[in-house]
Amino acid sequence: MSEKTRCPWAGDLPIYIDYHDNEWGRPVHDDRKLFEMLILEGAQAGLSWITVLKKREAYREAFDGFDPNIIAKYDDKKIEELMANPGIIRNLLKINGAVTNAKLFLEIVDKYGSFDKFIWAYVDYKPIVNRREKLEDVPATTPISDKISKDLKKMGFKFVGSTIIYAFMQATGMVNDHLADCFVYGELAKNYTGGS
Repeated sequence: MSEKTRCPWAGDLPIYIDYHDNEWGRPVHDDRKLFEMLILEGAQAGLSWITVLKKREAYREAFDGFDPNIIAKYDDKKIEELMANPGIIRNLLKINGAVTNAKLFLEIVDKYGSFDKFIWAYVDYKPIVNRREKLEDVPATTPISDKISKDLKKMGFKFVGSTIIYAFMQATGMVNDHLADCFVYGELAKNYTGGS
């Protein structure tokens, strides 16, 4: 495995390497998975992604497998229970934000048929393929993440600043920001023509 060239941020932790190789940047169209990433990226605010990644299984358990239908109905008792759970990031604003976001997520599904249809429309239903040579070339936000962030905030979503949204776009493959010499970049680029 180590002979493969990866994005430097993947480091040498197996959990991080696995995430880099098999998830990050690969297009996600499953609503439940999109919701999971939206909540986890929001939970990351102010922290490092590895912190969230290590707690992901505990999150899945605590948050009913990221089922927005269940999370939308969380009451004060359930929120207290989550605040007492050492396996997750115990931040009341973030936990309440997840409940708010679940309700709004379901409204989008009602209106558009799926969250997938709604969110991928921002990139014309195909990944934006960038060609970044080094980590410093990767932006924290883009005009598209600014727009999505603004639209979601207007709807009432929480923890959806442009930086969080751009990280969400990268994670769910709406944008391919693997560095050009990374083996995943080549794998993904082969699937899409018209990228630079």
